[in-house]
Amino acid sequence: MRSALLVFACVLVPPSLAFADSARAIRNDSANALQHLYAVEPSTKELGDKAVAVLVFPKIYKAGFVLGGEHGQGALFKGKEAVGYYDISAVSLGLQAGAQTFGYALFFMNQKSLNYLESSNGWALGSGPSVVAWDKSIASTLSTTTLSQEVFAVPFGAQGLMAGMGLEGSKITRITP
Repeated sequence: MRSALLVFACVLVPPSLAFADSARAIRNDSANALQHLYAVEPSTKELGDKAVAVLVFPKIYKAGFVLGGEHGQGALFKGKEAVGYYDISAVSLGLQAGAQTFGYALFFMNQKSLNYLESSNGWALGSGPSVVAWDKSIASTLSTTTLSQEVFAVPFGAQGLMAGMGLEGSKITRITP
């Protein structure tokens, strides 16, 4: 019960107050995480080369017991330049227990999907552009056809123990650190 209350409290505290980092720290952590992802999963480097932009959340904290929450901050890169900073927050409800950290990269494959991120007042995963989870099967059949999707989502570097299933809603919002 105590962990559920802690998660609930973390979700209620405005992310900018709870996890405010400097732009430089977010940019450096995000750039390092993206380079690490490219090194461990070389097929994502080709994906990154073809993307118009990549949004990287180097460390997302997730915890829950029935009620769960997650939060992280990241940078949007066009080439090697960070052009914006974003916050991701999510709430989940279901059969779940545990805590973990993980990274997340969103590869925007066309200007239309990137425009939606930049013009929306918070972008909920599951709405807006189509998002495809990147996995080994997609990586092994990399082609112009598979790269025609709007956004590829690549989770990486999970640590901790989190198990369960449930309903989740997440939102990505532009921030000014």
